[in-house]
Amino acid sequence: MSLNWTASRSAGLAGSFQVPGDKSISHRAVMFGALAEGTTRIHGFLEGEDTRATARIFSQLGVRIDIPDTQSRVIHGVGLHGLRASTEVLDCGNAGTGMRLLSGLLCAQAFDSVLTGDASLSQRPMARVIGKLEAMGARITARDGNYAPLHIHGGQQLKPVVIDTGVASAQVKSALLFAAMYADGESVITEPRPTRDYTEAMLKSFGWPVTYGPGRVQIRGGGRLQAGDIRIPGDISSAAFFITAALLIPGSDITLENIGINPRRTGILQALRLMGGRIEVINAREQGGEPVADLRVRHSDLKAIDLPESLVPDMIDECPIFFVAAALAEGTTRARGLAELRVKESDRIASMVAGLRAMGIAVEDTPESVTITGGILHGAAIDSHDDHRIAMSFAVAAQCASGQTLIRDCDNVATSFPGFVDLARSAGMILE
Repeated sequence: MSLNWTASRSAGLAGSFQVPGDKSISHRAVMFGALAEGTTRIHGFLEGEDTRATARIFSQLGVRIDIPDTQSRVIHGVGLHGLRASTEVLDCGNAGTGMRLLSGLLCAQAFDSVLTGDASLSQRPMARVIGKLEAMGARITARDGNYAPLHIHGGQQLKPVVIDTGVASAQVKSALLFAAMYADGESVITEPRPTRDYTEAMLKSFGWPVTYGPGRVQIRGGGRLQAGDIRIPGDISSAAFFITAALLIPGSDITLENIGINPRRTGILQALRLMGGRIEVINAREQGGEPVADLRVRHSDLKAIDLPESLVPDMIDECPIFFVAAALAEGTTRARGLAELRVKESDRIASMVAGLRAMGIAVEDTPESVTITGGILHGAAIDSHDDHRIAMSFAVAAQCASGQTLIRDCDNVATSFPGFVDLARSAGMILE
């Protein structure tokens, strides 16, 4: 039986609190720790279903992973060539990051592997990754050439490439980087627009020779990864729901502690500030090579904007909650360059358009854009389409709506934000 939420208007958010660790960094920390020489200790690991699936896969591949306490992992690395074949398929669950990055890593191994996932992940396109990896010499067989399960044929000699990802996708770029670690020579990977650089930064922190800047990475194969300690900051994608809620709900004043503010992830902060949002960065510092800070957020009267397209790659996961902000801003907000949202856990443009219209907001969309005219929200029955970010976005919208809102199929929130309901309620949201 699926999990449904009911939500209604909040009187305001207050308090100081933390959100779970960054999902993107948690995935990569396990992967690099497994391939490193020595023992890697991870602090602040996201205890979500997606990241646990990635850790479970590496256990199947012969990596010992200890769990000394919640949000911690100790990874006993096996080195670049120490993974062992699994006798079972490798289940990524709902983790698109896990499947795409593992494709790049596993295509360089001496053994075959099969990657599978849940019903949602099995409908997400993989050809964009497969085609680029095949240019390096990989052999990957997919259902209809595009969907999981993926049969990854080992024993291939990968060659270095000069290649463009073709899409602004950190997952495609990262898959190529994992493969390039095993290629005999230097690869250069470029992007049509810069995306988050967590993989590059973690390569560097593990001692791999890599040179990178916005939209370009240069990497030589055949290096070594040296284990170390990793402290994972709070996930700005998770924080975005509370940031937006505090901006929208009168009387709100909250502080979110220890949030990662990597410049390639802060598009949502820039967008909300352009709308007039009062977001104050406090105690900015560096933690394990990543910039972190506390964020104080207070209720603000938001104004509509034309979202700069340059911000979209740096807020692609936060677009659904941005649409909620636009629905309550004064005026008409326009956003373009959103085609990537069509191929997430759900078609996030279609999911958000349908839900906002049900709540009384005028929305228009094209294959890669939305136009949202701010208005008054009223309660409605919303289908989240088993998409965690859709569910949480409408949980926030309901805090500003008249009447009660029913949000269906919220089970997958646990993939990225375990404990969301409890934290939301403690902050002042009305959510059951």
